[in-house]
Amino acid sequence: MNARGDVLATSPLGRALYEPLYASPTSAGRAPNHARFIFLDPASKEFWVDWDRAAADTVAMLNAAAALDPYDKSLSELIGELSTRSDEFRRRWARHDVHQHSTGAKTFRHPLVGEVHLTFETLAFPADDLTLIAYGAEPESPTEDALRLLASWTATDTTAEPSQEHPHRQR
Repeated sequence: MNARGDVLATSPLGRALYEPLYASPTSAGRAPNHARFIFLDPASKEFWVDWDRAAADTVAMLNAAAALDPYDKSLSELIGELSTRSDEFRRRWARHDVHQHSTGAKTFRHPLVGEVHLTFETLAFPADDLTLIAYGAEPESPTEDALRLLASWTATDTTAEPSQEHPHRQR
């Protein structure tokens, strides 16, 4: 992902985990973006068990990116879009919180497999404006079972394009 929160690449399992982000109308015709999903798609409140934390972390990440590169046109456009379309974003942006987490835990509520508790580590590539995020599950946990199930679906669904809805998604 880049500093704006655009998802630029992922593994098939990561794609399955983040299915609601990829299926979001905010991703139509462009790279999925965490900030757009969190602040412009009501489905994000179902996906993120701790939506408030996800929102705070995302705004703080964008503040950090803006501090590092205040002339980034794409970042300025994203912040402008979010500021005009989301009161919640605008309130949080005005706080000027700046921080980045390189390790921690996240809990997702996946529409097919339920709650997924993952630890994460990030690896920054500042020269390229990229961050690699690796997730891990507790061995022999319900989360590991959920990931195995998602992985089995991705193994049988090798023809789906990232912009297509996953065939196993319930409506």
